Amino acid sequence: MAEFENLKLIIENDILTVMINREDKYNALNSKTLDEIHLAIQKAYDDESIKGVIITGAGQKAFVAGADIEELAQVNEMTARKFAEHGQEVFAMIENCYKPVIAAINGFALGGGCELAMACHIRVATENAKFAQPEVKLGVIPGYGGTQRLPQLIGKGKALELMMTGEMISAQEAKNLGLVNYVATDIDALHAKAQDLLRRILKNSPAAVGMVINCVNSIYSSQESGYQTEANYFRMAAKTEDFKEGTSAFLAKREAQFTGK
Repeated sequence: MAEFENLKLIIENDILTVMINREDKYNALNSKTLDEIHLAIQKAYDDESIKGVIITGAGQKAFVAGADIEELAQVNEMTARKFAEHGQEVFAMIENCYKPVIAAINGFALGGGCELAMACHIRVATENAKFAQPEVKLGVIPGYGGTQRLPQLIGKGKALELMMTGEMISAQEAKNLGLVNYVATDIDALHAKAQDLLRRILKNSPAAVGMVINCVNSIYSSQESGYQTEANYFRMAAKTEDFKEGTSAFLAKREAQFTGK
């Protein structure tokens, strides 16, 4: 198995667990981590001995607390579209995987972390998990598919509220909205539930399971242009003064003063 800097891969009883392993950074996603997730999911596609995948984060505080803000702050109008499309492409690989992929959400799932969880087929979370798309607080928008998948999962009205306020919701509220399938009491129960779900799925025809995934995804195939719209607006947001102010304020740990420019 290839060596990974930011992931820990475990194969046990035909299940691949992909752990985002940047605990000191709350498992934030940078470009290298996205590249490594791509390689890990490609392994799931290619390795016939792997029947299902669990994606989780290291530690008990965060699944993925978002994009790496230090890297995000360097994005500009010229690079923003490519930045967004990079994440979109990796998450599309997860969504379109013909093997079941479950997100085991062990804490904060914010921004890109929420988008990563939404790309998975099923989501299980601990009671202390928190969900948000807080990009507007940085003067930018979700760029890894959040504007498309969140309305699909919870409906347009609530999705707009969460993305326009940037506010966090609890695991229980996420479950009530349909963003999360199950809430587990603690991290041990979380992984036990994810394993149990995969075991129940893997008792069935792998071919039929893959066809179900493809058929359900086809409902939203007309949304493909929506991802391009998202990437375009992410690029436009990256050239605003609000984006510079939002990321600078975050890194300086102060309140942002937005001007709308």
